[in-house]
Amino acid sequence: MSAGFSSQPNSAATAEEEAYRHVQQALRLGRYKAGERLIPEDIAAEIRMSRMPVREAFRRLASDGLVVLRPNRGCIVAGLTLDELYEAFEMRSVLEGLAVRLAVPRIDEDVLDELERLLARMERAGQSGSNDWVVRHQEFHGRIYALSARPKLIHQISALHVVIEPYMRIWFDYVDKPLSAREEHAALIAALRSGDARHAEQMMQEHILGTAPLLADFATPSRR
Repeated sequence: MSAGFSSQPNSAATAEEEAYRHVQQALRLGRYKAGERLIPEDIAAEIRMSRMPVREAFRRLASDGLVVLRPNRGCIVAGLTLDELYEAFEMRSVLEGLAVRLAVPRIDEDVLDELERLLARMERAGQSGSNDWVVRHQEFHGRIYALSARPKLIHQISALHVVIEPYMRIWFDYVDKPLSAREEHAALIAALRSGDARHAEQMMQEHILGTAPLLADFATPSRR
């Protein structure tokens, strides 16, 4: 197949993917606030591309629930009401619980050692007051659910993490260190080490559901 035949579709796909990842990352970091309008021309200029890939990226972000496309208003950053925040954590608990159950047969000593290292990095970030804790927290959970080897499940969990990450960052700004974070994650590792898939699933579900009320105290729900 000639380069000329495939270059146009691939270029378009690459530009859309770049725009998608750029805006998604900005949303995760809280750069755009709930209710804020995203201007495609401004974003296109920022990443040096045309408007069309950015508009296509907006459609993907809308399907992820991160933005809302509205007639005459364009692309609006979605926010979570209190009920939606709890719902996101309820969904996470079920999906990540399932992921853990599927992952247990694939977990060996090398994986457990890696999780211990990720937990240590998370702890160091928490002690330093660095917002890097949120990134390390995502890495820890991501390493576990990736072992489920279920691409669609992993995609759904990742999308939920993106939705709640700005709220995680707000939460972290208000606490010196997430209470009992190390103990809860160490308990998860212990559950995985036991090889009891159902027990590990229950531990993950309880851990995730227990986080929702903590975030709710600091989140400012908004969806207009």
